[in-house]
Amino acid sequence: MQHFKNIVLMVILLMSVLVSAQTKDRASDKNFDRYWYKKAAAQYESAVKRGDTSKETLMKLGDAYYFNSNMEKAAHWYGELFSKYENELEPKYAFRYIQTLEANGDYVLAKGLMKIYTEKLKDSGFTVDQLKNNDKLIDALQNMQPKFYVTHLSINTQFSDFGAVRFGNRVVFASARDSSVVTTRKYRWNDQPFLNLFIADTVQAGTDLKKVQPFSKNLNSKYHEASVAFTKGYDTIYFTRNNYLHDCLKRDEDGSNNLKIYRATLSNNNKWQDVTELPFSSDNYSIGHPCLSPDGKKLYFTSDMPGTIGGSDIYVVNILNDGTFSEPVNLGTNINTSGREMFPFVTKDKIYFASDGHLGYGGLDVFEAFKEGEGYSKPQNLGRPLNSGMDDFAYTVNETTRQGYVSSNRPGGAGDDDIYSFQRMDMPCIQTVEGVVTNLDSKFPEANVSVKLLSNGKVIDSTFTDANGKYAFNTAVNCEEAYKVVAAKESFDSAEKSINTNAEPNFVNEVPLEINHKLIVQEGEDLKIKIGLIYFDFDKSKITRRAEVVLDTVVGLMKEYPGMVIKIESHTDSRGNDEYNLKLSDRRAKATRDYIVSQGIEAARIESALGYGESQLLNNCSNGVSCTEEEHNINRRSEFIIVKMK
Repeated sequence: MQHFKNIVLMVILLMSVLVSAQTKDRASDKNFDRYWYKKAAAQYESAVKRGDTSKETLMKLGDAYYFNSNMEKAAHWYGELFSKYENELEPKYAFRYIQTLEANGDYVLAKGLMKIYTEKLKDSGFTVDQLKNNDKLIDALQNMQPKFYVTHLSINTQFSDFGAVRFGNRVVFASARDSSVVTTRKYRWNDQPFLNLFIADTVQAGTDLKKVQPFSKNLNSKYHEASVAFTKGYDTIYFTRNNYLHDCLKRDEDGSNNLKIYRATLSNNNKWQDVTELPFSSDNYSIGHPCLSPDGKKLYFTSDMPGTIGGSDIYVVNILNDGTFSEPVNLGTNINTSGREMFPFVTKDKIYFASDGHLGYGGLDVFEAFKEGEGYSKPQNLGRPLNSGMDDFAYTVNETTRQGYVSSNRPGGAGDDDIYSFQRMDMPCIQTVEGVVTNLDSKFPEANVSVKLLSNGKVIDSTFTDANGKYAFNTAVNCEEAYKVVAAKESFDSAEKSINTNAEPNFVNEVPLEINHKLIVQEGEDLKIKIGLIYFDFDKSKITRRAEVVLDTVVGLMKEYPGMVIKIESHTDSRGNDEYNLKLSDRRAKATRDYIVSQGIEAARIESALGYGESQLLNNCSNGVSCTEEEHNINRRSEFIIVKMK
């Protein structure tokens, strides 16, 4: 897989490949010199099959795969190279071979080569930490406890996607996916479209992205654009592009097209305008990967300009009050090595960057260093799973939430370089709690329910459900702890649910609850409104004042649930004439219906109102059976059966 970040960054190591005079005219060499590595690799392999195992062919074959991030094949061909020409190779080939071995998990051989080349490279000037005797440090890296929870994003494609940077509540990134912004053209390095800038919406607290669109027609060109930085108000952008402006592509004296950082401003109608290159850009070297300090007064970037220690170094300039810049300053040997340092990201107290010169797992790893006076402390590898055996780079983070993005071409991705979100876990791991409260009987959402969050029996947050029954607590909960959620509402039985949070940062705990109305009960197959006795005067069906008090409860419940439809059934005890009791109960049922309608309830919501006399006794107190007054009262009842509950 091709490193697209190598396209948009410092590529001095691409310029340092040995070119043999004897093979200069071969088609494979021409393709290699044009950086058409995919095609060149196939041609070199064909040459090897035909018996060409010269040093130059094996070097370029290994390099062609190395520059395209195919570490497995690169390691194979570097191994062939070392087996034949070990004593004739430049130090950088030991470095590359070790990197590819680490990327493939062969740490035993990698450490063996380190021991050999520590002594050999003493006087070479090639001072990359990777080539020192670091047995203990390598073992420490292997045994590091995970500090990050890393998630692959759904918007990644088979092409290169990398360099996610916050733009308000959205994210801007570079991608080689096809775009309607420009006519699709292929970059011969690995036969993929050129990079453009895209923007996407964030979802799930930033753990994924959606709705990908081209970022700006005014900025995207037919060549590469990538690696952006924005001022605090998002009204100025710094971005990397090929040396291309005003439809003019410029090259250096060797015919190479380098990279430059450009600046643009946002117009009143939200269009990017006034694209200008930064004054310390050059046709003769590359600068890229801009990053602004939090106060906006310093611009950090990567370059292979004269004075660079290794393949690419990180530099800084001051942004002066009049908008001009100071001279670039190299960050020095604590940060920069004989390898490649790139993709700086600066916060108040730290700098994060990618490097293959500091000790890592293979390829580029992400490191952090703390500010110390005018410089930085010795960088620390951020460990797995943020880093892998492949290239890991373009780290950006919100230091408050510890959530951010990193790019990688590790196995298991969608294709080439992919974007991953991460949550740093060497801080309290936090999550959120939310859910929906529904009515146990109707199964519909219940509004205005008081919901409380408890920890160790103490209320730590409370809220109310909205019209859709939804609630969400503002207070975050800790990972791997026990909590309780309690829902309560007047006239309802309270409900509660215990939860044990997991270990995933920013996880959303969905806690649904069902609450049961105290006046609504399930009796057998019927759902009923549970109320007390409705009192009628002896031998009368007129609604008394005492009956009104009870029936007003039914009226209130039906107003609370405007979709409720009921039927009324009235019953008597066995005392008296059976036929008379039937007629009396029917009059009482209809009187009950009429009262409820008189209180503003639509008549259509009462399906029926019927009397059943003494035909449906609830006990054995039938005609001729001696029963107490309490036993007879059980049968003297009016029942409100819920037929429908929308």
